Amino acid sequence: MLVYARPGAKITAIAGLHGGRLKVALAAPPVDGKANELLLDFLAGALRVPRRHVLLQNGAASREKTVRIAASDAHDVARTLLAGGVKVQNRN
Repeated sequence: MLVYARPGAKITAIAGLHGGRLKVALAAPPVDGKANELLLDFLAGALRVPRRHVLLQNGAASREKTVRIAASDAHDVARTLLAGGVKVQNRN
């Protein structure tokens, strides 16, 4: 799945699309991998899959990331997240 991450937001939530990528606002700073970990935790929770099934494949130091969700169709995942209006408060 192609993701555009926006760290430093007030809440963690799906924020629509950005350049063909799923845009995710993250209530974590982009330091020490905190935003990446929150992104993966958030996606696992939103999709109700074990955290170990959500892996950051590419873009650890970039806003543009590639996330792999084991045994899932990327188009179905993005559609599910966008349709659900998923929002959670920062759990840090």
